[in-house]
Amino acid sequence: MARTAAFDRTVVARAARELFWDRGFDAVSLPELERACGLNRSSIYNSFGSKRGLYDAAVRDYRENVVGPLLARLSGSSADPSALAEYLNAIARAVGGAPGADRGCLLLNSAAGLAAHDEVQRHVVDDYRRELHDAVYAALGSALPALSDGDRSVRARLLVAAVLAAMLLARINSEEAERTVADARALLLR
Repeated sequence: MARTAAFDRTVVARAARELFWDRGFDAVSLPELERACGLNRSSIYNSFGSKRGLYDAAVRDYRENVVGPLLARLSGSSADPSALAEYLNAIARAVGGAPGADRGCLLLNSAAGLAAHDEVQRHVVDDYRRELHDAVYAALGSALPALSDGDRSVRARLLVAAVLAAMLLARINSEEAERTVADARALLLR
C-alpha cells in the first residue's frame, strides 16, 4: 500500500514557484528544489513526476494566484472604467522597484528559455498573452467606450506589448520598465 503524501502540494508548488520565478527553470537544480520545498527527490518525483512537473504546478499556481486576480478585474462584465488605469499603475509599481521587481513575470521569463524549445510552455505563454489581450480589450471598452472596435484592438495590442516588454525589462532596468508602462498608459488611455 502506497503512503499518502504528508505535505500540501500547493505549499510546495508555491515554494518552487518563488525559486523558478527568481532564477528560471534551467538555472534551478533539484537539490535547490529539495531545500526550498522541504522534500526529498523521491517525494518530488512521486508527487510531480519530474522537475518539469513541479514547474508546471508552479506555473498553474502563478496563473491562478498572481495573474488571475489581476486580469479578473479587467475582464469582468461590470468592469469599472478605472480598472485598466489601476491595473497599469499596479504593473508600473510592480516593475518599477518594488521588492521582487527584478523578477519580472514567471511566464515571460520562460519565453527566452524553456518556451523557446518547448511546445507546451510556448502555448502557456501565448495563452497568457491572449488572455491579457482579451482582458485589456474588454477594459478599454469600459474605460473608453467611444473607441471604435479597430482602435480598441490596436490600443489593446500596444498596451499588452508595453506590459510584456516592461515585465521583461524589469529584470535589467526597473526604471525603464516603469517608464514604458507609464508612457503607454499616458498615450493609449486618452
